[in-house]
Amino acid sequence: MKNYLPTLAFSLIGTAAFAQEATVYPFEGTFDDATFSVESAIIGRGLVIDYVSHTGEMLNRTRADVGSDVEIFAAADVFLFCSASVSRQVMEADPMNIAHCPYGVFVIEQEGEVQIGYRNHPEGEMQAVQTLLDEIAREAAGG
Repeated sequence: MKNYLPTLAFSLIGTAAFAQEATVYPFEGTFDDATFSVESAIIGRGLVIDYVSHTGEMLNRTRADVGSDVEIFAAADVFLFCSASVSRQVMEADPMNIAHCPYGVFVIEQEGEVQIGYRNHPEGEMQAVQTLLDEIAREAAGG
């Protein structure tokens, strides 16, 4: 058991650090306007939204069940999608880049502020995905 503890500790540290790496842009408008803007920016590129995760609703609905009274988000949605051309490019370079698919752009509302963002991806070939996500998030945020 002792041999696994250092590995587990480093694994958890790496996961926590990576989980906090995101790029966000402020959105001037309502949460609903921001989600429409993200949807339009994704579809406008000929991409298909596979799923919209209503993460904020789930967190708010289950907070009492898990013993919390903290409202993390007033609202939060994650739009999941893929790009055939960008995915092929990054997975031909390294098939294990499948771990990053599908890609997501999120919209959050906290304390009256609405933001649009995405999780940052590793250096190298995954920067093609990073560029795509940044273009979508910037467009949706009005920039």
